[in-house]
Amino acid sequence: MKILIVEDEQKTGDYLKQGLVEASFVVDLARDGLDGMHLAQTGDYDLVVLDVMLPRLDGWGVLRAIRAAGKNMPVLFLTARDQVEDRVKGLELGADDYLVKPFAFSELLARVRTLLRRGKVMEPEVLKAADLELDLLRRRVTRAGRRIELTAKEFALMELLLRRRGEVLTRSLIASQIWDMNFDSDTNVIEVAVRRLRAKVDDDFEPKLIVTVRGMGYVLEVPESV
Repeated sequence: MKILIVEDEQKTGDYLKQGLVEASFVVDLARDGLDGMHLAQTGDYDLVVLDVMLPRLDGWGVLRAIRAAGKNMPVLFLTARDQVEDRVKGLELGADDYLVKPFAFSELLARVRTLLRRGKVMEPEVLKAADLELDLLRRRVTRAGRRIELTAKEFALMELLLRRRGEVLTRSLIASQIWDMNFDSDTNVIEVAVRRLRAKVDDDFEPKLIVTVRGMGYVLEVPESV
């Protein structure tokens, strides 16, 4: 799932982005209100984490613009302003939750996951393909009932393949979604990651689920006979 952070404090923004990426979210980070507004209005985000005190356009203005554009994704206000009237104003403008700085990242992550579960389309807690199961809440992977240990990046890659089952995912798409980078044809990071994932979830099992489409990318497929 994709999250937008709008936070001008560099240390806080970088900390939030790193933590959410490690929790297997795809994250964009805007450093001021106007950039955040533009990304929120034009991007496809599942949630926005929004500071109130921002340069060029404050969080109130960003939230107004998001709702005026017809965007209904949840918005979590993250701010040092803890006055009741500020919280009420944010909620009246269309915010879904309010977290006051300083905060524990574990609490923010719990609130993010709660807001995402409250969305109009309930996200499945477990993704499945054949006898492979990916438990999103417990961060557990099993195949044929056997527990499989994946790194954070491997888990994110497995989740991406499962969510877009049957769709050929190009190397550039995988690079941008999982590594937040532009694909460089001189690097083999994608091939190495897929090979390691296959060794864990495919090599000792049937049917094979991760398929290479030569010259294009990778796809997760379940044979019709299964």
